[in-house]
Amino acid sequence: MNFKIERNGSKGAAYFTEDGSRIAEMTYSIASSELIIIDHTMVDISLKGQGVGKKLLLSIVEKARKEDFKILPLCPFAKSLFNKLDDIKDVLK
Repeated sequence: MNFKIERNGSKGAAYFTEDGSRIAEMTYSIASSELIIIDHTMVDISLKGQGVGKKLLLSIVEKARKEDFKILPLCPFAKSLFNKLDDIKDVLK
């Protein structure tokens, strides 16, 4: 499994690939240099229960800390993790 974060214009994604196909991704929109909006999470059923979605969010949180921006989680999965994990709320908008 390979991991990557990419940006394409006003959109971005953190994702895992296997054999050239995305098997998990968390997508976001870049609202400004100070804010991104997480809008979608997809994890292949074969990865269920392995914490892959959480790993995707934590990678975006790490990026937010390094690049000094906040995150608005509109995706229900990302929002639920922000509600559960106190140690990532510093980047929450």
